Amino acid sequence: MEFKDYYLVMGVEKSATPEDIKRAHRKLARKYHPDVSKEKDAEARFKELAEAYDVLKDPEKRAAYDRLGANYKAGQDFQPPPDWASQAGQGGYQQGFETGDGQDHSAFFDALFRGMGGGGRGQNTGQRNHEAFDMHGQDQHAKIQIEIEDSYSGASRTLQLRVQVEGSDGRPRLDDRTIEFVIPKGIRAGQHIRLAAQGAPGMGKGSPGDLYLDVEMLPHALYRTDGFDVLMDLPIAPWEAALGTEVIAPTPTGQVEIKIPAGSSNGRKLRVKGRGLPAKTPGDFYFVLKISQPLADSALEKKAYTDLHTAFHTFNPRSQIEELI
Repeated sequence: MEFKDYYLVMGVEKSATPEDIKRAHRKLARKYHPDVSKEKDAEARFKELAEAYDVLKDPEKRAAYDRLGANYKAGQDFQPPPDWASQAGQGGYQQGFETGDGQDHSAFFDALFRGMGGGGRGQNTGQRNHEAFDMHGQDQHAKIQIEIEDSYSGASRTLQLRVQVEGSDGRPRLDDRTIEFVIPKGIRAGQHIRLAAQGAPGMGKGSPGDLYLDVEMLPHALYRTDGFDVLMDLPIAPWEAALGTEVIAPTPTGQVEIKIPAGSSNGRKLRVKGRGLPAKTPGDFYFVLKISQPLADSALEKKAYTDLHTAFHTFNPRSQIEELI
């Protein structure tokens, strides 16, 4: 028979901790479980994985296996040493190994551990070792898109999902589910809403996983977000920027009066403190000034620009560029 490298089967190093081994088993068991896996060799891989975990999770079995495995590599021709039973018991093991009756182990496992306290295969030989397998359900993710107003005031929503459930015959099937959930105030793009026990069902007695709703913010005609801050482009006329004025402008929480300082430049930000997204420390709202230049279609309008040029004949908008040439 061939030597089996259980560490290789589990995808862990020989120095792996019990927690490392447990995590690896959960991940691979979910991937190869015959009831849900689409892998061609799922049944065989699942049994091989269960056998490896049976050995590596048990400190006594693992210690005995490690002493033996120091001299072998995966796939090498293997026969247990003649005095293997006494070697396996070194180190003060007073009780025999439990072999998990009812599990369909390989000949390699039998050669090492059968008959050392666990007896033979028992009456349940041949049962699939995944029938009594319990595993927590997998967490799932879904994307949701919300309006910026939802983050300001909070909202209730419903979500239609097609989920996998266990049918009356014990086999998985797809089912339509309507889930109600709350969008909390202050939620931002990139965050998620956790819906406990709404993920994939567990296996056996395992509890369901969680459903995470990954939040995306829908584009808005006026507003955009930057963390907890909210920004809006505010168009102003050239004379408003030059001379200063007061204007009425909207925010998601109502209109405000904004004072445009004289001499404002394009792109200047005017802050309204605390008018951003709700939070323990709320964000701020910023009006970003955008100077909008009127067209000169009539003779009178063209003369106005000519007079402006005459009044500012020393002004050169490209002076900074010319200094670098």
